Amino acid sequence: MMTFNKIFPAITLVAAIVILGSCKKEGSRSTGWEYNNPKNGGFEVREYTEQQTGPGLVFIEGGTFAMGNTQDDVLFDWHNQPRRVTVSSFYMDQTELRNLDYLEYLYWLNRVYGTDYPGVYRKALPDTLVWRDKLAYNEPLVEYYFRHPAYRNYPVVGVSWVQANDYCTWRTDRVNEMLLIKKGILSMDPAQKNENNFNTEAYLAGQYEGLVNKPLPDLNPNGTGTRKVKMEDGILLPKYRLPTETEWEFAALGLIGNTIYERIVERKNYPWNDNVVRTSESKYYGSFMDNFRRGRGDYMGVAGNLNDAADIPAPCGSYFPNDYGLYNMAGNVSEWVLDVYRPMSSMDVSDLRPFRGNVFKTQERDAEGFLAEKDSLGHLKYRDVTTAEAANRTNYRTADNINYTDGDYASNIDAELWKNVSKDTSSTNLMYQYGVASLISDKARVYKGGNWKDPAYYLSPGTRRFLDQDAASDAIGFRCAMTRVGGAIPGK
Repeated sequence: MMTFNKIFPAITLVAAIVILGSCKKEGSRSTGWEYNNPKNGGFEVREYTEQQTGPGLVFIEGGTFAMGNTQDDVLFDWHNQPRRVTVSSFYMDQTELRNLDYLEYLYWLNRVYGTDYPGVYRKALPDTLVWRDKLAYNEPLVEYYFRHPAYRNYPVVGVSWVQANDYCTWRTDRVNEMLLIKKGILSMDPAQKNENNFNTEAYLAGQYEGLVNKPLPDLNPNGTGTRKVKMEDGILLPKYRLPTETEWEFAALGLIGNTIYERIVERKNYPWNDNVVRTSESKYYGSFMDNFRRGRGDYMGVAGNLNDAADIPAPCGSYFPNDYGLYNMAGNVSEWVLDVYRPMSSMDVSDLRPFRGNVFKTQERDAEGFLAEKDSLGHLKYRDVTTAEAANRTNYRTADNINYTDGDYASNIDAELWKNVSKDTSSTNLMYQYGVASLISDKARVYKGGNWKDPAYYLSPGTRRFLDQDAASDAIGFRCAMTRVGGAIPGK
């Protein structure tokens, strides 16, 4: 029998080997050259664990699911037939964006651009007139809902799809700026004005300096000794954006709580398991699961026994979360998603990360091939990819793929109509010309989920509707998402 004294030297030897091995710097498996050594050129490989979760977000583990209707199509739209697709892991806001969040955004726009570019601020203002009703007294909501502190935690409404995307861009920059400040690389700069404001893309392109505190050391022997953060450092987060329709629907269903060894034991009609809108949990038995209209004229129940207790949107985070920890994915306010609306999306999109709405762009460059100077607001300039640039590609041939297989030349069966129309695949002169050939257009964007004035039918994540991207409503808000980079499961 081996004694402790006999095995102790062996343990000591192994520990010494591990310690000595850990002291050796990592080298390239391709060339054998040592990383992070300025003597041999200084190619840097910074330590990186994995993506951190951005402010306000929760992790959504991806997977396969049956996307589409979960109940009878009572409206006979037939635009969401069930099909199996796969969603990659991603992040999503735990709640809808609040009035307070949007007020912070407006304050920043006014502080930075208000003096010289007041139109930027005005363009971002939500449409508070969406509350008006010809036969209802809603003027108090017009005046108070967005700005009064009593409503600061209520979901922002009256925001168009375009405005929601602009907010996502702004939020990306503010979060990444704060990350650099927390790392000690930049100092606080409250005096930013006009084009001299932190923009993630402009910073990475070397077109924004900021108040530098402690720049990173540059190991390049031909460099200046210090440098800015690069994408390869893993410090900056990916962009905040609107979720795709598929991501939103997948997250709303929250099937992670119904899965045992890849077997979904109960398909849901709603973000919760019961096929009714009240909880069966004994402690809260009979409580409403979200905010919706129970019937004509019944928005919140009877005095003394209110059901959802909200005649208009309720504060964000009210009611019960789903199995991902997301709130109000069935009611309260409907939410914008990225996709362009097409009636047949269920039939002609990809089965991995489905999305319709791609318009491929590239950064503008000058005659010498360098990036063009940022614009007067501090943003880099983009343009659509040209046909010539995509000519030799096999995965796409044009910049605008909104109408691919649904609205382009190839998808129209009436050749006579197309005799005098360009065969450019982005053309919608015939199939999706609003008010002439269709009631939708390339500006029709999908919004998902029920809202405070919807009947229970729309609480199902499978339902889908659309609205022009420049329009707004008193029942539509939004929440942001973020792409997950790296592995599908944190820590693995």
